[in-house]
Amino acid sequence: MPGDMPRQSVIQWDAEDPLAALRERFVTDDLIYLDGNSLGRLPAATPEHLARLVRDGWGTDLVRGWPTWIEWPRRIGDRIAAHALGAREGEVIISDSTSVNLYKLAAAALDARPGRRTILADAEEFPTDRYLLQGLAAQRGHTLRMLPSDLDEGLDPATLEAALTEDVALVVLSAVSYRCGALLDIAAVTAAARRVGAYVLWDLSHAVGSVPVELTANGVDLAVGCTYKYLNGGPGAPAFLYVRRELQESLRQPIWGWFGQRDQFRMSADYEPAPGPDRFLVGTPPVLGMAALDPALDVLAVAGVDRVRDKSVRLGRLMIDLADAWLAPHGFHLASPRDQGRRGGHVSLRHPEALRISRALAAAGVVGDYREPDRLRLGPAPLYTRYVDVWDAMHRLRDIAERRAWTEVPAEPTRVT
Repeated sequence: MPGDMPRQSVIQWDAEDPLAALRERFVTDDLIYLDGNSLGRLPAATPEHLARLVRDGWGTDLVRGWPTWIEWPRRIGDRIAAHALGAREGEVIISDSTSVNLYKLAAAALDARPGRRTILADAEEFPTDRYLLQGLAAQRGHTLRMLPSDLDEGLDPATLEAALTEDVALVVLSAVSYRCGALLDIAAVTAAARRVGAYVLWDLSHAVGSVPVELTANGVDLAVGCTYKYLNGGPGAPAFLYVRRELQESLRQPIWGWFGQRDQFRMSADYEPAPGPDRFLVGTPPVLGMAALDPALDVLAVAGVDRVRDKSVRLGRLMIDLADAWLAPHGFHLASPRDQGRRGGHVSLRHPEALRISRALAAAGVVGDYREPDRLRLGPAPLYTRYVDVWDAMHRLRDIAERRAWTEVPAEPTRVT
């Protein structure tokens, strides 16, 4: 694609986009929002949906609402399974945060592989995943091997293959790298680990709602993920966990709470895990947080994750082509896989002044984000990001680069980047 592509051409792409009408189902404004891989936009139906629940459910039904609400972790989990994960009913449940869910499933997997002492993970894995594994390894006397990974290209499958031995109990990997967007082959990695008898626990946080992960078809055993990125569940929305149906009765998670107890309202003296995915619950589910997922999933159900992926690839290709033409002369370098088959939904660009550039870009009406050490991360979300949004964002970024406008922006770090 030539770097001199006129703006009118991408406006025409938007006119022909089969997902274009779905943008109206989100709250939008003049802001160009390219951080959907951190926090998705607000679905337009969500405020009234939640207001109705607060007014009629909490306000009127009070405790009488619980016979309905108590089924929501599984009901909404089944919706995510069907529309985003390619999983079966009764395999996905809404519960806690991604971090807590990862801890639960990692501990359960280690318990199910006694005698094996090694855990494998990508050295560039998302921090909370690494920290949790460090803690589990220290508590249990396991060895945590952090596999070297390229900052721009992600983990080389050959590196993982070489590390897979019969002492490996668990492999924890993100399907899409949080920093560079590298996409792993879920089926191939899962099969390789299974050949040596190890479990793979997938973190789908940067994949779900953006990439078709097809958990059943790919033979996945365990997975977790958040719902506030491409699933648009809102800040702090509860996470999900997935356990393949055939494994559920043989795994016991480490946090024995009453929502994971069989016949919980019998108030039995001793813990006995509930059947099915309910055994991976802990405490009272966040009803309002779960409720926000329904309007968001309504939109994804109309779009279909395959069409989302098709547009995501095209948005990423446009961004990379314009970066090559407009930004490379100003010291920017692609920091994501160029091959679209190896790249998830976001694109990272490397520049020594990436932090200040991200701030200058926000001041120009374009929101992306920054990740260490020097990455500008841009995450178009196909349900509401237009092709012209990408063109305009890259045009404004080129203007910032040409004027060196970041020199006018403070360089002091802040808690949130």
